[in-house]
Amino acid sequence: MGDNINLNNLPPGFRFYPSDEELVVHFLHRKAALLPCHPDVIPDLHLYPYDPWDLDGKAMGEGKKWYFYSRRTQSRITGSGYWQSIGVEEPIYSSDGQIKVGLKKYSDFYIGEPWEGVKTNWIMHEYRVLSSNSTSKSSSSQRRNSKIVSNKFYNDYSKWVICRVYERDEDDDDGAELSCLDEVYLSLEDLDEISLPN
Repeated sequence: MGDNINLNNLPPGFRFYPSDEELVVHFLHRKAALLPCHPDVIPDLHLYPYDPWDLDGKAMGEGKKWYFYSRRTQSRITGSGYWQSIGVEEPIYSSDGQIKVGLKKYSDFYIGEPWEGVKTNWIMHEYRVLSSNSTSKSSSSQRRNSKIVSNKFYNDYSKWVICRVYERDEDDDDGAELSCLDEVYLSLEDLDEISLPN
């Protein structure tokens, strides 16, 4: 798609809010297979020359999240800092929970010299697909496709990822919202500070 993201040809009210499974199955698999994707809204972008705040106008933006295809690379250093992986890769399953379709890796952005920087609120989810022989359960359609497509195709799987980058709000506790009971409980804690008349 290039650097200029043109959403003018999309229908009114279009919102890009894909699930993890949709990012892997409907976008990344098609990209790796060199199949067209309609609408073609996610651009190719080499992540690491860009700081996360520079993605606006270069990546597909929806709200305060940016999406783009990138090639996997070991270099995670940008102009102002670096991306550091956190935790292990999380498996992504099909809607029915039967087939593992991909993996999701989390990274935090740090400002400063590699491995000595200051952590920021920028988060990246990096999605990748699995090769045909690493899925937990294989279907007949997967076996059929593996006969049609050469091994080179599956080697290319590991080269492409989709990245979702966003900045976590200061007051956002990892995106978790308080339930009504939590809010009542927290308001009761404030009663200790209130002196009631006798």
